[in-house]
Amino acid sequence: MIQTGIFMATELERFRDEVREWLELNCPASMRTPMVDSEIPWGGRNAKFPNPDTKLWLDRMIEKGWTVPTWPEQYGGAGLSIEQAQVLEQEMEKINARTPLFSMGIFMLGPVLLELGTEEQKQRFLPDIARGKRRWCQGYSEPGAGSDLASLSTKAELRGDHYLINGSKIWNSEADQSDWIFCLVRTDFDAPKHKGISFLLFDLDSPGVDRQPIKLISGSSVFCQTFFDDVKVPAENLVGEENAGWSIAKRLLQYERQNVGKHLNKSFDIKLWDLAKKYSSSADGQIEPDLRSRIARQAIQDGALGLLIERLEREADNPNAGSMSSVMKVAMADINLQRGELAIEAMGAAGLGWQGDEFPEEALGEVRVWLRGKANSIEGGTSEVNLNIIAKRILGLPDPQH
Repeated sequence: MIQTGIFMATELERFRDEVREWLELNCPASMRTPMVDSEIPWGGRNAKFPNPDTKLWLDRMIEKGWTVPTWPEQYGGAGLSIEQAQVLEQEMEKINARTPLFSMGIFMLGPVLLELGTEEQKQRFLPDIARGKRRWCQGYSEPGAGSDLASLSTKAELRGDHYLINGSKIWNSEADQSDWIFCLVRTDFDAPKHKGISFLLFDLDSPGVDRQPIKLISGSSVFCQTFFDDVKVPAENLVGEENAGWSIAKRLLQYERQNVGKHLNKSFDIKLWDLAKKYSSSADGQIEPDLRSRIARQAIQDGALGLLIERLEREADNPNAGSMSSVMKVAMADINLQRGELAIEAMGAAGLGWQGDEFPEEALGEVRVWLRGKANSIEGGTSEVNLNIIAKRILGLPDPQH
């Protein structure tokens, strides 16, 4: 066992050296800087890149299979082990290399298809996800089905070789910018509510789809309400068995909750220090002691969250791994909300602005980030729902209703 461990450590060190050398040669200097929202590369049919280096960096990472490093090579990945993927992530962090591609396909749908999709579905969808050719959004919540998601009523009727979809979804992140949707639909209205749900994939450019952006308190419109009016979806786009979509939905939520914390802005702690120095420091550059200690505490919490994420990756086979993703989700939401509050406080009077030339553009942007962050405790499963999961499935506490 000791010799095996030494061998693995030696191989990982060799791999680390290879990664470090490749990144140094291939990661453009402009891709080693913090990224603002407008620069996030989402891919898709109508992908937009803020500069040539963003596209170059993505192309190089696609060629290596490093947009999805642990996926098998036949599906666009590199076939790396979890340990190798962590080495890659660590080396990218050391040089502040940007994530080359953000995608709900990568973080949410892809892992589900790898686990539960047919071989034809894997071949059809996974390589495009890995290469950023198709942008996905999620179709779960409805106006009458939020926390009680299983009460959804969007209807899918099988008509020979296709389903006919009618209903609507709400809070679809970036639906107006996406190409396809992974969607929960009801295929049996007579079955118990958890038993009559199916999981379908379909093109948002299909006739009968109408996407309406929802304006948020932050001024942005990242969420949509999406309406379906006799939308035809090929029956082959059903993932898993008909009426067995609830288990797939829960599995996808586990991946979502596990991954959402990994993709927070990792430069945020540095940003907090910079904001405090710029707006709240004394003439000699000193930050007020209480604010300084709370920013330091925030950095410690972020580090602890990172370790929790690593632990969940290593314990993927743990029976409680799915429920532990709820712990991560609650922690991420709380930590991110605290970050936003600290940022506003660190900016002092500059953090009171909404618009106007009297406020720095940087400060106005931080105010909107703070307001957008309020949704963190709702999206991906509310904190209340996740706390119930933790209470029941990890702590074994009794259901208060019984």
